[in-house]
Amino acid sequence: MADGVALQKDMELVGVADVAPTLAVRALKEKGMPYALYLAINDNLPEFERLGIPVSGTLEELVQKCDIILDATSAGVGAKNKEIYAKYNKKAVFQGGEKNSVADVFFHGYANYEAGIGKQFLKLTSCNTTGLIRAVDCLDKAYGLEKVAITIIRRVADPGDYHRGLTNALQMEKAPSHQAVDLMTIMPHINATGILVHTPVTHGHIITVLATGKKKISKEMALETFLKHDRIRVVSIKDGFLGNASFFRYARDLGNPRGDMYEIGLWEDSIVESGNDIMFAINIPQESVTIPEPIDAIRAACELQKDPAEGVHQTNEYLGMGKWK
Repeated sequence: MADGVALQKDMELVGVADVAPTLAVRALKEKGMPYALYLAINDNLPEFERLGIPVSGTLEELVQKCDIILDATSAGVGAKNKEIYAKYNKKAVFQGGEKNSVADVFFHGYANYEAGIGKQFLKLTSCNTTGLIRAVDCLDKAYGLEKVAITIIRRVADPGDYHRGLTNALQMEKAPSHQAVDLMTIMPHINATGILVHTPVTHGHIITVLATGKKKISKEMALETFLKHDRIRVVSIKDGFLGNASFFRYARDLGNPRGDMYEIGLWEDSIVESGNDIMFAINIPQESVTIPEPIDAIRAACELQKDPAEGVHQTNEYLGMGKWK
């Protein structure tokens, strides 16, 4: 997230905060500390000093220097941090794992940018919901949608995470999935339902979407509007995009740090008509797909751009999105 904000020429990244000398922090030190580091738990300062990791101050000191904070802490921690943000009358954007009650608005850059303008506290959607809404909103704005049915094939953990253990099984989750419910919260005019299956992989989720338009949407119509969207990368199987790992490898070959890919992938081969419905499949790079929308949230909350189209375009421009077209 810090790298994405640092690319925005109309924003200043004041610093980042962490609780312990994690691998990410150690890597930051090895790279020459490009960002000032602040401590969320002051008792851990001796460990940072022992490792020679420079610390610029406390989380509370960082908050006082900022106009807005992006809180990417574990679910529940952000709600506690909110007390600090409110104490200094600062704005904040919370990650999708927090409860909706933590914020003034449940936010998505494309679907409801207007709702976030000038607000103090915004909460984002999860990685799956973020990518899903991009695709659904894209069709909805172009042609109008009545309902969607989704199936999520969900990676079980991020690369490097061991807390879920080593598995060789698929696991069903009770329907409807929260992604469908969250989509309806942000886009209440669309009826959505969904099923989620956990899978023992790490490099991305895959979502299939069956959408019903207010009028019939042909494959050509869907493809035309998907191709125009800067946060949707349309690909094909014949070009080598065989699955989720293909996107991760492609992003690494592009030289993207950590194999980040900010856009969702959408298989042209997956777009099919089913009666009056249209069906397609998308890839969600869970670690990086949520980077653009928090930046949109900063723009809306701080009123950098009040026009939604202008705001998301500015984010896309600085992140280099759409340059592959």
